[in-house]
Amino acid sequence: MSSQAGLLELSVGSVLRLDGVEWTVAAIEAQYGRVLLGAGEDERWRSIRWLSHHRDCQSVPAETEQGVGPVRQPASMDDLTDYQREVVRLRVAHLLETETGFRGGDPLRPELGEPRPDYDPQNTTLGQRRRAKVAELRELGVDEAALLGLGRVSERTLKRMAAAWRESGPIGCADGRWLRAGGGHPSITEEVREAIFAVRTESLHRSKMSMQARCVQINQYVAEKFGPHVHVPCYWTLRAVWLEWFGPSGTRQRYVRSAAAVDASQAHVVVHRPGQVVALDTTILPVKVRDGVFGDPVSTHLTLALDLFTHSVVGFRLTLVSDTSVDVAMLLRDVMMPLPMREGWGPEMEWPYPGVPADIVASFAGYKVAALPFFAPETVTTDHGAVYKNHALVDAQRVLGCNILPARTLRPQDKAACERAFGALRSLLFEQLPGYTGVDVADRGVDPEVDAVLTMAEMEHVIATWLVRVWQSRRLGEHAPAWGPGEEHSPNTLFAAAMNQGGFALQIPKPELYYQLLPAHYVKIHGRRGVKIGGLWYGKSHPVLEPYRGKPSDRGGRHKGKWVIRSDRRDRRTVFFQDPADPSAWHVLRWNGLPPEGEIPAFSDKTAEELLREARVCGLSPQSDADLLPVLLKLLGGLVPVEQWPTQLGKKAKKERAREVAQSDQAESDRPGPVPAPRSGLDLAGADDRPREDGGGRVVPLRWPDRAGEVGDAVDVERRRRREQAVRQRPAPPERLGDRLRRTSFLLLPEEDQ
Repeated sequence: MSSQAGLLELSVGSVLRLDGVEWTVAAIEAQYGRVLLGAGEDERWRSIRWLSHHRDCQSVPAETEQGVGPVRQPASMDDLTDYQREVVRLRVAHLLETETGFRGGDPLRPELGEPRPDYDPQNTTLGQRRRAKVAELRELGVDEAALLGLGRVSERTLKRMAAAWRESGPIGCADGRWLRAGGGHPSITEEVREAIFAVRTESLHRSKMSMQARCVQINQYVAEKFGPHVHVPCYWTLRAVWLEWFGPSGTRQRYVRSAAAVDASQAHVVVHRPGQVVALDTTILPVKVRDGVFGDPVSTHLTLALDLFTHSVVGFRLTLVSDTSVDVAMLLRDVMMPLPMREGWGPEMEWPYPGVPADIVASFAGYKVAALPFFAPETVTTDHGAVYKNHALVDAQRVLGCNILPARTLRPQDKAACERAFGALRSLLFEQLPGYTGVDVADRGVDPEVDAVLTMAEMEHVIATWLVRVWQSRRLGEHAPAWGPGEEHSPNTLFAAAMNQGGFALQIPKPELYYQLLPAHYVKIHGRRGVKIGGLWYGKSHPVLEPYRGKPSDRGGRHKGKWVIRSDRRDRRTVFFQDPADPSAWHVLRWNGLPPEGEIPAFSDKTAEELLREARVCGLSPQSDADLLPVLLKLLGGLVPVEQWPTQLGKKAKKERAREVAQSDQAESDRPGPVPAPRSGLDLAGADDRPREDGGGRVVPLRWPDRAGEVGDAVDVERRRRREQAVRQRPAPPERLGDRLRRTSFLLLPEEDQ
């Protein structure tokens, strides 16, 4: 049964509230359409029609009657906001003027002009004052009265407000919606809760589905496991609970799955010193650049390392196609090492921080240091990408002595500063460069690939120059520290202030850190072929392995009797071995398939896998890795001249080739060695003249358009080596054709003429 107050429950024992008085239903005579109401000793018969048309008839919930409902503490004015308290003050002023004739409620302290004629208690009754107040609020205007919650006030409303005022004070005049009971969903029972989490686990395994499909699965789970008698809430309740527990579902399914696979940190960290928290993130560079092999426009990935205290970009890397765990580990190594000065950088870009003179830092580093902070990070915050959860990066954090923690789910503030840095780089730098691609495809220009003119090396130099010269000296604005909210600071000044407050630990890692951050392989050292890493053999004739060939190491535990070999997946031509007799020395073990003369183009682990797969497809059973070299050269391009590349190699193949060259260049620059003379960004694409450790000559990175000639030279070297093996001694040169003809003609003459 419904009434003006809502749904009425008429059953024996139910409670009704009539004009503020609670009555219990003692008996019901449905045939006569009447009920017996009792309030203590008072009992009255009332018709159901009379109850349904009563102006103030409400049902009292059984939980409230029996005292088993949720227990709430009484509300107070402290539960309201400043704006809500001001609204309550005005509502109470209107109520007191109605009840007493004075807005303050005290006749002894009247305000100016009080009492007003319509509210003078000497000449008006309470009913007249209430009717006058209703008319006044209606004349006040709908919008003004609605702000006070008195837009549709009546005499009955004023009566209820007066009763609430006498019972609870000013808080009784507050809007009940402000103090609505919060938290919890009574309809979510333990059975429904179990079903929601089961569907959550299932939805992570399946493809992305709608909330309606999840609700169907929740009903199916409850019906099959607990029976049809268990009540399941409606769609809107389940949707609200799902959003409250798991957040919005607008993220891509693979990202949601990756985030759920990692236990996010639950601790709240307050950053108060440099290096305490460093945020890492990777995004696609919104500028098309030219690769260094074919000169084609490609997309690169930009990885930033941002210090959350000073907002300094303490490290960045450009990688073609995508980054790897080795790139991230080397980026953390860059954070710990000072940035060297480059050609064209003036004295304003040198080390400016007080406390440690620039000469001392340069003496430790071995070169002049740029104005970019460096330190050992304590905690590194990353997203939930696979590159940041790789086991190699887990080993790197142990070597670096830092904690790599993924950002908390549903907590965008963990990496908000890093995302803001990407936006600032886009608006302040990338939008000014040719080849800018915009935020998305809809904002893209006519042909940004044609507009691309910068190579990867030039783009890296532009970003490094802009970060040191502009970003580090730019005013932070809203990112000012808590101890100086009204001051203007830049990343440089914040780092200098931190040095003055807590000092600076001048720690520059050793060159051997490069090898320690590489992935480790636990293998045996064979007597004839060396070590086998990823299907390829290394160090066949290297003298450093001679004392250990065929012998187990003294290592115990899981890798008992095996030796540790480090490899850089970006360049599979070499691996690295640490001599136990001299732990500070790392030796380069060359691939057995490399020719003794010169170098072949660099290739990554992906090309090595294709090499072995191609050999299996061809039915090749090589006796040595040297037999794999022709297959490798075929994969790397063979004798294809440069004018035939566009027809022989597709766009994807070119991109993979350029990526291998870029990775090999990055691996070569990361490898410790003599510090080369500073060069400008335009010279970064040149050859690297650093000598190799094994004396195999200089490493000349292959650059566009010289790649076809270099590959052809490598093939010629291999053919020459095979000819020399077939013919041990150089044959005597043949005689000249004129001498042979004269001798032949002399033999044909008659004897008398000879």
